This record gives sequence, C-alpha cells and structure tokens, in this order.
Amino acid sequence: AFPPNARQKIIITNLDTMIKQFLLPTLLLFFLHHPTPVQSRLPTERPITILNESSRRISIHWIHPETNELVLQSTPDILNAASQTLNSYVGHTFQVTELPAKKTGVCAGENEECRVNYFTVNENDDQIVFVKQGLEVEHSDSKAVADKSAVQLLEECKSEANKKILAASPTSVDDASGSGANLGPEESEQILEELTTCVQKGIAKEIEKANEEITFQSEVRKGMAGLLENYTCADETLNSTEAKSTVIWDGRKVGIIVDRPASKIHTIENFLTEAECQAVEERAKPLLHDATVADGSGGSHLSESRKAKQAGIKVDWDKEQEGDLIARLSRRVYDYVNHVLPFEIKENGQEDLMSIQYFGRGPDDDKPDRYMPHCDGDCNGLDFKPGNRMATIVMYCEVPKVGGATNFRNSGVHIKPKKYAATFFSYIDPVSMKMDDGFTEHSGCPVIEGEKKIVTQWVRLGVDNENPWNSFNTLGIKYSDAAEQ
Repeated sequence: AFPPNARQKIIITNLDTMIKQFLLPTLLLFFLHHPTPVQSRLPTERPITILNESSRRISIHWIHPETNELVLQSTPDILNAASQTLNSYVGHTFQVTELPAKKTGVCAGENEECRVNYFTVNENDDQIVFVKQGLEVEHSDSKAVADKSAVQLLEECKSEANKKILAASPTSVDDASGSGANLGPEESEQILEELTTCVQKGIAKEIEKANEEITFQSEVRKGMAGLLENYTCADETLNSTEAKSTVIWDGRKVGIIVDRPASKIHTIENFLTEAECQAVEERAKPLLHDATVADGSGGSHLSESRKAKQAGIKVDWDKEQEGDLIARLSRRVYDYVNHVLPFEIKENGQEDLMSIQYFGRGPDDDKPDRYMPHCDGDCNGLDFKPGNRMATIVMYCEVPKVGGATNFRNSGVHIKPKKYAATFFSYIDPVSMKMDDGFTEHSGCPVIEGEKKIVTQWVRLGVDNENPWNSFNTLGIKYSDAAEQ
C-alpha cells in the first residue's frame, strides 16, 4: 500500500475539519441531552458516589461555605476499593483526606504527611469521584461520559472513512507522486454518505438503549403504584407479581419476572423437599442467634431494621455421595446458579447455608420480625469487586399465614412465599461485570401471623479454598488488605 498522496491528505484534512466543527458538537448535544430517567429531586440536589482507588484509607469532609468548618461525611473512613454515596447539592465542596496507615501510623505523602485534595459537586448527573493513587481526584459525570461517547463514535466512523479514502490509492509508484488518485467526486460523495450512515447507526443504538431503560422504568413505576402506601410492604394480601415468561429447569417450573443484564429475578417451584427442610432445621436449632446487618465499616451489628433468628449451616461435602440431604440441596443451588450465569461457580470458599426464622406475634406488634430494604451485594452500578456476592437464592420451608412477602421495590416486584419454592435473584452483568443499580434491592415484609422459615444461600464470585468468603469484610474488602490501610 502507498502512503496518502497530496489529494488524499486534503480530503482527510477536510473530513477531519467537518467532523470537529459540525458533527462533534451535534453529537455532544445528543449524548448529553437524550432522555434518560432521573428520579424526582430538588433542582440542585445531586447524589454523588466516591470510589476509593488510592490504596489508602481516606475520609470525606464537607466544607461549610461560610465558616469553612469541616463536617465529616464518611463513616468514619472509606477503605481502599470501597465506595460511599452521598446526597449533596450543586456547588458543595468536599475535602478528601488521606489517613495514616494502621501499621505504621504515617501517611504516604512527602515527609510522611497526610495528603488532601478537593472536589466540588457540579450540575451534571451521574457523578462519580474516583480517588486515585497519590490522592489524585478524577470527577466523572454525565457530561464527561457524553464527551467520551461522542468522540469514540466519531473516531470509529472517521477511521472507516479514512480506510475508504486510502483504499482508492494509486496502482503504481509513478502515480503516487502526484494527484493521480482514484478518488473522484462520486467516490467522495459515497464516503461521506457512509460516514453519515455510520454516525446514524451509532446514534440509533444509543436511542435504543435509552428507550429500553425508559420503557422498563415506566413499567416499574406502574407496577409500584399499589406499593406506595408503605415503602416496605404496601398490601399484605397483594398477590405475587406475574412472571413475564416461564421455563422448565430440572423438571421444575421457573417464572422469569425480571430478566435484565445486571438484575434477574426468578421463582422456582418445588425447589426443595420437606426432608431437606427438616435436615436444615435440625442442624440450625442449637445454633440460632439474633440476625445482624452490615455496619458500613466492614463489620456487622444488631439492628431494628432486621429482626429475625439465623444460624449458619456448614455443608458436609464429603457426605454428598452418601446422599446427605443438605449437601444435595446445596448442590442444587449451585447447579441453578450455573444454569443462569456463565461463571461455573463451585462450592469451594462459599458462604454457609443460612437458616433464617421470622416469628409473627399478631397485628398489634409494633416491632414485628422483618428485614427493611437492602441489597445483598453492591447495587451501585459500579465494577464488580472479586470475592463479593453476586447472586442469592431464598428457599421457603415454612410460610406465615399473614405477611412475610419479599418486595423488590425498585423493580415493582412482590413475591409471596410459597412452601418449598425458591426465589433466585442475581445482581451482576456477566458481560460488563458491572453490578446492578438498585433493581434487586429488596425487603422482607413483616411477619404478622405464623412463622417464616427460609434457607438462604448468598453466592460469591472469586472465592476458593485459599480465599474463602470469611476472608472478606462486609464491604467486600479482604481483611488482610484492610489491615494494611
């Protein structure tokens, strides 16, 4: 192939000028302003997520605009690889402060000083602050993403146009020295048409993605209409949400209720047996204790948001071939997870099966057994962190007479427990490896009458015998790494 001749260089230069002066500004407007769903809020209110990638512990303080007082916003710090979301306002400024390492008591700045940096909330949506090595701050938002998307699309289309121009190269060295290129007016017009078509296709894909998101959230809002009276459980007599489709797995009927890349919700009939339930309950009986919740700093504690009894059940995998009931049930769990997700999950290093029991004490109980809205893993739409949870199966052994349903409030899904059935939900996109953005947040409705006895398996990705589940804290960070920070 010959290098571009003078005429081709002029054509490429003119093409580049046209892209920068006309197409790029138009695309920026499209990517920035094409409709995306934004939740109701005050005009200046902006949620912002801080993601710590600095390899150090950090704290976040809001700077009072009048007094310059530092008001702590982190709880009390953000470990490396952890994140925190704040509800803030346009114009608010925050200070990021490096904290001394626990082992050495010093910071990594010059002369072992603790470094600081700052960021200010802007008017754009989808703001994420990345705290990088050296405490450098990178601020991403909807406008920055729009800029990147527009430039990327145009670069791809421009590359294709340049290939067409250069493909019209002369057939001999003698022709290459002058203006004897094979690119005439018709070829030039065709290349410009192909460039336009390329851009149109790229825009069409973005519109399709935006419309799919809007359509889904519209359906969610309609489905949630009856749930607004009570943010945990609107109606104790409400029937389960109908499945959009049904399939058969291992002879069992599966209802597909939500089927999005990063959020799936299924129900599975007759998932476990009475004998398996009895085996779990017998093993759990001497181990039951008050259930806890994550405390936001890597540990767990008792909370009014979760009232129940629980017990971890270790699976005797060496008895699986002997027909051990609990091992048989647990194997079925991993078989179903691997049926839905392409990760080939194994039992090594996974969490114990959890027996959880809720007890109804009548309609007059002002503190009933329940579980307030929460996510089992990260549900912030960010990258998956190895070793963390990414799917859950809840299996029902006993169902209450009144109450005890599960609400996925952001998806408009309500599931009433059915004896020996199971609810499966995953919260990871196996292609992009991004986490769910809140659609699998769920709550356990108050148990009013009767008992609710469930068996739960939280499934992790990236654990094994050398890196078991309990080597990670409740923030999804290895204890050994947290100790170094």
